[in-house]
Amino acid sequence: MPEPDADLSEQLKRALWLHIGRLVDAQTLELGVNATPQFIAALMEATYAQIVNAGRDLESFAQHAGRERVQVQDVLLLGRRNEGLLGVLEEKAEEVKRGKAKAQEKEGR
Repeated sequence: MPEPDADLSEQLKRALWLHIGRLVDAQTLELGVNATPQFIAALMEATYAQIVNAGRDLESFAQHAGRERVQVQDVLLLGRRNEGLLGVLEEKAEEVKRGKAKAQEKEGR
């Protein structure tokens, strides 16, 4: 997978920092604790690394299957070692499938 353009990568990291910062703020308020900016930065970097690795894995799964596009089955394969994650992914995949079926029904009318 080609490395993302540096500007895009920085934009994504800033957006991730903002979102993670909001989540951490909400949790720290609820728990009555503090989180340092260094903690938020470390959490953001770890999350970004996971996202990049997941993207690479998804691309590899699709290429291995002889496809150029990632499909739902690739995403499900990504969650295979985490039962909780796999359950959430399967549930979301089913929601998407039902949504597509409803859209096709409306088009057919």
